[in-house]
Amino acid sequence: MWNWSYAVEVVPALLRAFLMNAVAALTGFAFAAVIGLVIAVIGQSGSSPIKWAFRAIVEFIRNTPLLVQLFFLYYSLPMLTPFSLSAFMTGAIGIGIHYGTYLSEVYRSGIEAVPRGQWEAATALNLSRVHKWVRILLPQAIPPIIPIMGNYLIVILKETPTLSAITFVEVLLTAKNQASQSYRVFEPYTIAGILFLILSLLLSYAVARLEKRLNGRHT
Repeated sequence: MWNWSYAVEVVPALLRAFLMNAVAALTGFAFAAVIGLVIAVIGQSGSSPIKWAFRAIVEFIRNTPLLVQLFFLYYSLPMLTPFSLSAFMTGAIGIGIHYGTYLSEVYRSGIEAVPRGQWEAATALNLSRVHKWVRILLPQAIPPIIPIMGNYLIVILKETPTLSAITFVEVLLTAKNQASQSYRVFEPYTIAGILFLILSLLLSYAVARLEKRLNGRHT
């Protein structure tokens, strides 16, 4: 049966751990947004060998599990190189690389939606490659895809419990530790699920509002 006293007792620890989930999700999403943009730009303007090389890397990352990539970064990379990262940074970078490949496709759809005349006009004005991307193309390509990117942020948030596999102390691992000490699993896991539900619903609402606002601008 549900024990309210025990539930109130474990809430502070679960909230602190869930804050780490949120920070890891935001950091991983920031990495993914940058990596995805770099891949998308190179895919549009790089030479053929470079584009094929990036395409092969993207396919490899997208077709292997995130958990395997996290294990490689956390356990294997320090054995092969002098670099050793904390569990938090490993998780954020791993999520960033993994979901950066997915966001690259989102960026690509936005870039390809820019009218061809805009590309030709930028070329006719003899703008540099950097100015063409920063001043003309990306300001038109990115706003329509922001709601899709918001949905990926929600997906990344729900993936953060995977980081417990590399010893990152997040809410699910904290709930497991609480349950192992008290032999009560109902309360900690239920509260952890509720925390994810609340934040996911809030983010979904924010994304819906943002999408409505952006659609209003384009109509």
